[in-house]
Amino acid sequence: MRENPRVGVGIIVRKGDEVLLLRRKGVHGAGSWSTPGGHLEFGETPEQCAVRETWEETGVEVRDVRFRGMTNDVFEDEGKHYITVWMEAEYSGGEPEVKAAHEMSSVGWFAWDHLPVPLFLALDNLLAGRCYTVVDERDA
Repeated sequence: MRENPRVGVGIIVRKGDEVLLLRRKGVHGAGSWSTPGGHLEFGETPEQCAVRETWEETGVEVRDVRFRGMTNDVFEDEGKHYITVWMEAEYSGGEPEVKAAHEMSSVGWFAWDHLPVPLFLALDNLLAGRCYTVVDERDA
């Protein structure tokens, strides 16, 4: 088990009413469906990480990257703990393809009301509202 949490970045890529998902393989959460994402590298912003990981994993280009929320994800079976920074972006171009075959087995667009299962723990936490988001001080 890792002693300290790691920082991951997930990116929700929207194309109309669809979202880009990939099926994980060879990494924790194997067999589950998630968005593109990965580890935040030294000196990198979450926005830069989101753009890089989306391109490296799927060949898709994105625009208008913005913060969505943050989840606290403990993978008990794997002994891993991640803080996942969630970004959101609009599809800009490129056809999704499996570019990281050691990490994923398939990729494609899915309607929000027909998401495949099982979902990756971090994505499930985000969609279930088990997350942190920006609070508008005007609402406090």
